Amino acid sequence: MIAVLCPGQGSQTPGMLAPWLELPGVGDRLAELSEAAQVDLVAHGTVSDADTIRDTAVAQPLIVATSLLAFREVLAGRVASDVVDATAGHSVGELTAAAVAGVLTDAGAVGLVAHRARAMASAAAAVETGMSAVVGGDPDEVLPAIADAGLYPANVNGGGQVVAAGCPDGLARLAENPPTRARVIPLQVAGAFHTTFMQSALDAFEPVAAGWPAQDPRLPLLTNADGTTYSSRGAGAHGHGTGADVIEHLVAQIVAPVRWDLCQETLGELGVTAVLELAPGGVLTGLAKRTLKGVEQVAIKSPDDLDAARDLVARHSAATATITEETTA
Repeated sequence: MIAVLCPGQGSQTPGMLAPWLELPGVGDRLAELSEAAQVDLVAHGTVSDADTIRDTAVAQPLIVATSLLAFREVLAGRVASDVVDATAGHSVGELTAAAVAGVLTDAGAVGLVAHRARAMASAAAAVETGMSAVVGGDPDEVLPAIADAGLYPANVNGGGQVVAAGCPDGLARLAENPPTRARVIPLQVAGAFHTTFMQSALDAFEPVAAGWPAQDPRLPLLTNADGTTYSSRGAGAHGHGTGADVIEHLVAQIVAPVRWDLCQETLGELGVTAVLELAPGGVLTGLAKRTLKGVEQVAIKSPDDLDAARDLVARHSAATATITEETTA
């Protein structure tokens, strides 16, 4: 059973799209996604420097577009629900996962995330805030220490990692008095995402998202809110929840913590035997190594990883096995 994981902001690197543009048809697809985002993804994915692509308004559509380009290459024309057994995305990666699950088209996901990115960039510019990763330490001490510093646990990632967010003075207090046996690492991000500091972004994004075309998920899709699948909230047309519910949660997560720890727990409960992280991959498979013991992982970082990704799918996809059995019966 294979789960497709979709990375979040911070996974981007300069020039990451250059090797993908060497593949047939990718240039045309990227041009379509650039138009949907109203962002020059070709330039930002090939020649823009690290500071330029760190801008939230650039980073988010660039990451989602890169992930979806890689995903379509893995599928090689196949239907996602015929190959993927479950999908989840970290923060902005939830919009990628929504496209993997069929809730959004690829262009629809990139277009919608561009609105989200601009709204979040504007909110971040309104007041100085930031984020720091707290790595290690006793879980019973980490969350109280974050609260004592006047901060929010914006990402609870599992594997001994929590991301704290808030005002600079609170982040400084946490760094000066870290939890026992924990390291506090400042992150190069524009603001305190997934906290109440993003309320103006939610207010701007909500009416846009409410009118966005969305279909019911065609395969199990997990939410960052509590790690459950949308099927637990209603069957929908395909038994995996409703598109309206997905959109509602994508709006709410702008100010809500990312519970990636709970997403990983659900993947384990579902019986996932392999995880495939879409480009620009690496972070989520790293977390999976520490929390999903015995689960095989492949992270797509460039087209060189496509053969390994397709092999992983061929060996672990329960959906593919079911289709093969039905075809040969």
